[in-house]
Amino acid sequence: MLQTISYLYQVADVFAFLVLAAAGLAIIFGMMGIINMAHGEFIAVGAYVTTYSYQAGAPLVLGILLGSAAAGLFGIALERTVVRRFYHRPIDSLVATWGISLIMTQGALLLFGSGAPGVGTPFGSVAVAGGSFSIYRLVLLLIAVLVLAGLYLVFMKTRFGVHARATMQNAAMARSLGVPVDRVYAATFGLGAALAGLAGGLYAPTMTLSPMMGGSFVIEAFVTVVAGGADVLVGTPPAAIVLAVIKATATSFYGQVYGVMGLLVAVCIVVRVLPDGFTGWMTRRST
Repeated sequence: MLQTISYLYQVADVFAFLVLAAAGLAIIFGMMGIINMAHGEFIAVGAYVTTYSYQAGAPLVLGILLGSAAAGLFGIALERTVVRRFYHRPIDSLVATWGISLIMTQGALLLFGSGAPGVGTPFGSVAVAGGSFSIYRLVLLLIAVLVLAGLYLVFMKTRFGVHARATMQNAAMARSLGVPVDRVYAATFGLGAALAGLAGGLYAPTMTLSPMMGGSFVIEAFVTVVAGGADVLVGTPPAAIVLAVIKATATSFYGQVYGVMGLLVAVCIVVRVLPDGFTGWMTRRST
């Protein structure tokens, strides 16, 4: 009984991590065609703002919201000054955002040093079937589900969502119909950066802060986006579920290193069998 509960808890924990880490990256890549190599640094921005806000006396929830907002505003500024020059140039965007990530990492190292004071995981733990499980990890699962539901409402039920989907499908046609494409791009990039900052803020209590902390998110975020495909709403949830099961199973039997290796092998198989990821597969099933 305990072993089964522990396995399901681990699957849920990995699923939440993959969704929260990948949601912002999937939006920016799927809707804008930008390969954002600075995604990990946006996550770090959210974590640092959350931690220092908490240390200054702000409630943790407010600190997380401030971290998400700071990353989002920084993302909008970056899109307006740098990223907008690299639309429809994916390789150039990769190099440019990689350079930005290096600047941000080294800048954080100079400003804050190699480490920062921790927050501490809230809510404690709960005992089930003789085992102890972190309540905060279950809260993260709930937030991951709420993030997916919120993105669905934003992109499917709002005017911005209509404009964003039109821009993604055909930016030139959308512009000719009066859609403010430049503002849609800026808002979309800002939303993706804000989601990255949210992930950093949420996971700040669970890990040690450092300028390189974003790297622990990036590999699994990219794997999830590649497996999920271009549509964050259609592809990311099934990709996160499948990858969470694979990683949790491999980790349970062989350890953390094999869990990450399992993700990489899984995404190679997905790309070979489903070139468009789970987005293409789900789209074909619905037609």
